[in-house]
Amino acid sequence: MPDDFPLIGWTGTGRMGFALAGRLLDAGTPLALYNRTRAKAEPLAARGAGAVVVHDVRQLGPCDVVFTMVAGSDDFAEVTTGSRGLLTADATPGVIVDCSTVDAEVSAAVRAAAAKTGTALLAAPISGNPKVVAVGRASLVVSGPEDAFRRVLPLLTALGGSVTYVGTGEAARLVKLAHNMVLAIVAQALAESVVLAERHGVSRAAYLEFLNSSVLGSAFSRYKSPALVGLDFTPTFTTTMLRKDLDLGLAAARTAEVPMPLTAAVHQLVQAAVGAGYGGSDFAALLLEQARAAGLTLAPEDAEVDDGLSGTGSLR
Repeated sequence: MPDDFPLIGWTGTGRMGFALAGRLLDAGTPLALYNRTRAKAEPLAARGAGAVVVHDVRQLGPCDVVFTMVAGSDDFAEVTTGSRGLLTADATPGVIVDCSTVDAEVSAAVRAAAAKTGTALLAAPISGNPKVVAVGRASLVVSGPEDAFRRVLPLLTALGGSVTYVGTGEAARLVKLAHNMVLAIVAQALAESVVLAERHGVSRAAYLEFLNSSVLGSAFSRYKSPALVGLDFTPTFTTTMLRKDLDLGLAAARTAEVPMPLTAAVHQLVQAAVGAGYGGSDFAALLLEQARAAGLTLAPEDAEVDDGLSGTGSLR
């Protein structure tokens, strides 16, 4: 390994991974970057800060800290404990920080495998999307060994506006799933109320302006308002990904014998939206299914809508 090889590694440069790694690079942190599709990582290396792209994830083994941001549980297992995974390298990192939303059982298995090599695993899922990350307003929830958390805290604070440590083990995984259950319920409630208002002749822009200025307005409702008004469902977090998190959350609820009637109902509505062809769209497309159920055809409204990103708070 060259003497100037970065001490921090990053695996996964999809939409979220690209934005998060970019935060570290913009803060002047050199990174060794790995992505299965190398071309997706190369634009980050072009930003400088000593970034390099490697062709094998095992080349990140000598790094002090390696971040992972992958699509799901299978990808996380493959990139860590798979036959050519990070933990099979001759040298393994001191800390792996996983920012993905994955199954707690998979995470626990990776944690156990990492411990055998002397590597600490921190679960650090993110609340936010690439645009929110870019303006420094993402939120991180973290669990794992507290000494490892303290060690990487300066890196975590460079990624987002808030970092919350919730304890050992997989606690952060559960917190993020609980968060996304609320996310789904609120998104469906927004869709229903917007359709009701429009059915009675009130524009979506006017209704959301009122809602966002009331005590019920939130950073989330403000951020989603442009999509709901303009019907631009370019994905920040897809409907399919939301369904995945609801699947995981409901499974955790069953294990603990916790009834989740609202979440279960919304899960079916999310499933209906996926079945209707909106799986690859932003989950705000729940609005379209709600309008269809009401026999309402929506059209984009030509209105200026503030997304609230100049303020404070965390958003999906």
